[in-house]
Amino acid sequence: TEAIGLYNLGQSCCLNSLLQVFLMNIRFTGILRRITVPPSPAQRRSNVPYQMLLLLEKMQYGKCKAVGPTELACCLSEHRVKLFVQHDAAQLFLTLWNLLKKQMKRPELVEELSDLYTICIQEHLACQNCSFEIKSNSTMLTLPLPVLDANSHRLKTLEDSLQYFFHPEELTGQNMCFCQQCGRKTTFLQSMKLVHLPQTLTLHLKRFCFERSSHTHKLSHSLPFPQELDFNEVLTENQCQADDSEKATWQYELFAVVAHSGSSSCGHYCAYVRSLTECKWYCFNDSEVCQVSWDDVKCTYGHSNLYWRETAYLLIYMKKQPQ
Repeated sequence: TEAIGLYNLGQSCCLNSLLQVFLMNIRFTGILRRITVPPSPAQRRSNVPYQMLLLLEKMQYGKCKAVGPTELACCLSEHRVKLFVQHDAAQLFLTLWNLLKKQMKRPELVEELSDLYTICIQEHLACQNCSFEIKSNSTMLTLPLPVLDANSHRLKTLEDSLQYFFHPEELTGQNMCFCQQCGRKTTFLQSMKLVHLPQTLTLHLKRFCFERSSHTHKLSHSLPFPQELDFNEVLTENQCQADDSEKATWQYELFAVVAHSGSSSCGHYCAYVRSLTECKWYCFNDSEVCQVSWDDVKCTYGHSNLYWRETAYLLIYMKKQPQ
């Protein structure tokens, strides 16, 4: 019943934070508990879903305040996930998810895992000279949201970032596209439209940016995010490509925050997660776990003058249950 920490194996704070977010999600663990156990010891050692299930059971049935994710870390290293190095939480999340999906042998579980996390977007390219238009659907695991606009001005809220991500962009000059109907390069309008949102939605705040010197710089300015998020109130009709029944499910509650402290070259991750059974917020900082308030979570909004403070990097929202 108690929240259990994970020992740091050596720069494994990023992995630990993501594991807590996965394993505190009862819909994810519901899928994990139904996996097929690999037949041989060697297969079990190299199977990420199975090793994650073993870790979950160790956390749930152990008597310690923290456990070590050693076997899972060794399993990940067999799949070229480096140990004892700093990871980017958004990249590691994608790596973990792909390994889980690849190694879940039962098709119905793979489908459930995809339904739980996958976002569907439709990209529109429209020639501004004629009626020629290209539409293509694609899926994403996270929405990569900018924290600056094209003029390097700070976006003030999460809602601003979402609106900016879905705002149409005119492709002119060197960015012009070839129009099959006009037979030459013309100005196109590029836009993203939201088609489908999953039960568990992951938003990636792009706080790390490359400067011309190829140096990575962290953007630490404040970007508030709400506890409750309704995409129908954030996006316009033109930014959506969904029917009313789909849109009716676009109301979310914040479930977790993966926060980064420090600089782009030297940092630390921790996770704030809302227990779905207790409705209490916990801070998971490797082996240290404590109950926190919403005011504590709000401290991860960011602050320009406090570079070493925790700053939200991944936001995980969960669909509100219908009344």
